[in-house]
Formats: sequence, C-alpha cells, structure tokens
Amino acid sequence: MKRISDRLYISTIADNAGDIARERGCGLEIAEFCTAFNMDIDFSKWDKQVRDKMKGIDFFAFHAAFNELCPAAVDPMIVGVAKRRYRQAYDLMAGYGISAMIAHSGFVPLLYDKGWFAAKSVQFWREFISEKPDQFRLFIENVLEDSPDILLEIAGTINDDRLRLCLDIGHAAYMGKGIPVTEWAERMMPFLGHVHIHNNNGECDSHSAPGEGNADVAAVIRMVAEADPRVTYTIESSDGNRSVEWMEANGFL
Repeated sequence: MKRISDRLYISTIADNAGDIARERGCGLEIAEFCTAFNMDIDFSKWDKQVRDKMKGIDFFAFHAAFNELCPAAVDPMIVGVAKRRYRQAYDLMAGYGISAMIAHSGFVPLLYDKGWFAAKSVQFWREFISEKPDQFRLFIENVLEDSPDILLEIAGTINDDRLRLCLDIGHAAYMGKGIPVTEWAERMMPFLGHVHIHNNNGECDSHSAPGEGNADVAAVIRMVAEADPRVTYTIESSDGNRSVEWMEANGFL
C-alpha cells in the first residue's frame, strides 16, 4: 500500500485543519480566499487567521477564488476581472511562500460551448503561467464538467509542466454520471498533478468524508499513488477527523 502522508494536505474548509495537519505531519491547503472579496474586505482578519493556521506546518497549497470567475467568459470585461483576481491570488500566495495554486475551470454546462471554452481557456491560462517561475504549479480542477475531455484538451494544448490537472473525486462522482471515478483518474493521468479527496451520495456536492458516499475513493487513491508518486492530494471535507480516520484505516497514512 502506498502511503501518501508526505504529499497530503488538509483543506481549511475543515475547522480544525491546522491541528490535524500538525498532528499528522500533513500540509495545509488554504481555502480562506476561495471567496474573492476576502482578499479585499477584512483582509487583515483573514490574513491573521491563515498565518495562525500555518504555524508549525511545513508545506502548503493555495485554492484560488472561484465565485463568478471564468477564464473563458464571452464578455472580455469579465475575463479582465478573472485576470485581476487570479493575479491577486498569485501575489498573495507568493507572499505566504506557496508555489501551488488550485483553480476551478469555470465551465458551466449549457452556458458555454465546449470547444469555445477549451480554446479560450488555453489562451487565458497560457498567458497567466507565462510570467510565472519554473517552480510554480497551477492545478485546474474539474467542477461541473461531465467528463475529463475539456480539461485534457486545455492541458494537452498548453503542454507546460507548470499547468497540471486536479481531479476532484467528489465533483467527478456527482457530475460525471456513468463514468466511474477510476476512469476519470485513468484518463487524466498523463496531466494529473493533484487530487481532491471527498465523497457524496450522487444527489449533491456534500464534500462528505471519503468513506461516506458512492464513489470508490480508495480505488482512485491506490491507482494514482501507484502510477505517479509525484501527485499530491488534499482532503477537502468539512469533517477532517472522520476523513483522516478513514485514510488511516485504508492504509494511506
């Protein structure tokens, strides 16, 4: 069994994420700025909260804002807002000494043509990473996609080691009806860099503990860990304790 504790982060959507990370020797994925205006309004409060959680922890990832942000928006003014917010996120995470960013793709079914979305996303993300250092990593995460195809087209066209994909198991289980999460992992593997670990019952994106839902989370982790030891992982459940207990019971910690 491949243990992944040295590549495992705990998302701060769990109230006790910092305590769990310190106790288990894991990293922390900063989620306080998933809401963009936290970078503007009461920033000193959020900044202190993040810095307090980071104490005594050795490695970190940063989840960028996503509300209403779309790199492939039809309106160029909306694209401009997305550029500003992602640059703002990068400057903030760099100030924390973090080099790994997770960003939602921004795809919305029925709103965007898939071909348009992929082409415009390539243009946006290629420009964004062009000015970043070699150690920077951007992981684009599936959210509302019904298959990995769009993300694979984006990553394959850009073909830059600074841009990889994030497989969100819970999102894949909820949106990818008829495609097992193991197939998502297998197809994304050539560009896979990060995995978000949580589960649901297929009726809502509940971000439940990995053992509490319909997706075979353990099979995905085993598959990915065996295939590529460089891939990193985040427990992205609000119930950090039950999630870590499940990870330990399944031999991942």
